[in-house]
Amino acid sequence: MDKTATRTRIQTKNRQAILDAGLAVFSQQGFRGATLDQIAKAAGLSRPNLLYYFPSKEAIHVVLLAGLLDTWLDPLRALDAGGNPVDEVLAYVRRKLELSRDFPRESRLFANEILQGAPRIGAALSGELKELVDEKAAVIRGWAAAGQIAEVDPYHLIFSIWAMTQHYADFDVQVHAVLGPERADPYPSAGAYLDTLFRSLLTPRNVT
Repeated sequence: MDKTATRTRIQTKNRQAILDAGLAVFSQQGFRGATLDQIAKAAGLSRPNLLYYFPSKEAIHVVLLAGLLDTWLDPLRALDAGGNPVDEVLAYVRRKLELSRDFPRESRLFANEILQGAPRIGAALSGELKELVDEKAAVIRGWAAAGQIAEVDPYHLIFSIWAMTQHYADFDVQVHAVLGPERADPYPSAGAYLDTLFRSLLTPRNVT
């Protein structure tokens, strides 16, 4: 067996184990509360072994955030200016809710970074994210001007979608405490509620 290939596979496996462990620790402890020792233990590696792959906890955090931001932007990128306006926005709501369901730790990682003032992704927020939101806000504004949806501030519409969908990941413990064990999976009813809510908001008032 090629020793170089084997070493590369092991390195790839260890690097991914560190990133998975970092995600778990950062999403629970936040950046400031997380330590390299905690991450190394969760990854099943020694601290020196971890430092072979990443020189600091910030290096792990930056890699995780870079991948997360790209994943977070994909649902908004998919909003199609040529589609049915209400259907496109509702599909975006569904995609964002699915992200909260499928990637709750990533959502909390992102929320923790924002609460700290976004020291590691501030440039991306005011750059790539803003450019994409500006582009889609112009699309939404155009739909409203054409009477295809109700008049709505496109930025606050997007903000409200973020808040209402990511709530189910970021406040998971609270959601489950309030709903109780008999409603262990809140996502089906949340999806139906948000669909009704945003459909009502977006439907032009003269349409029945």
